[in-house]
Amino acid sequence: MESVRSDAAARAGDSALTVKILVAGGFGVGKTTLVSAVSEIRPLRTEEALTEKSIGIDDTTAVSSKTTTTVAMDFGRITLPNGLVLFVFGTPGQDRFWFMWDELAKGALGAVVLVDTRRLADCFASVDYFERRGVPFIIGVNRFDGAGRHTPDQVRDALDLSPDIPVIDCDVRDREDAKRVLIALVEHIMRTMSGSRQAVTY
Repeated sequence: MESVRSDAAARAGDSALTVKILVAGGFGVGKTTLVSAVSEIRPLRTEEALTEKSIGIDDTTAVSSKTTTTVAMDFGRITLPNGLVLFVFGTPGQDRFWFMWDELAKGALGAVVLVDTRRLADCFASVDYFERRGVPFIIGVNRFDGAGRHTPDQVRDALDLSPDIPVIDCDVRDREDAKRVLIALVEHIMRTMSGSRQAVTY
């Protein structure tokens, strides 16, 4: 799918169908990178430099080159060929900023939970958050140098997920790869909503 915004969508303005989605996960897992990679507008970032005060709080062992952290949210927008506009919000990864999550989650139809297989435990809180609230989500396994390769079933088992939750291998630095993850989420949301309607019918 191409994400170039069509003239029709541009003319439609606020009348275009919009969907709010979240990108969540642990510290340094690639949330800001994904939002920046796919956004057709200049992304909004609320990043601050890591300082000595974060020593012992933010574990940068696996992401030693990371020098900033999201303290509120990231925001970007992407328009799909069918005119669907995705408002993409990246959540902060550290525990001390989780008070933002409830506000960011209002009105969200689904979420991508990014994981680093070297630090799988870091995504448990995100998975629990969306499971408790019944928000459809998928797993994006971000490729990091030095991280072992695992099959989707292995990751799903490690996270104790139900078989219907998609697990997508990706490199969020690549626009097409990141876009593929968002499309997979939209498809999962549609399947989930369709299943809910059928359940009510029966």
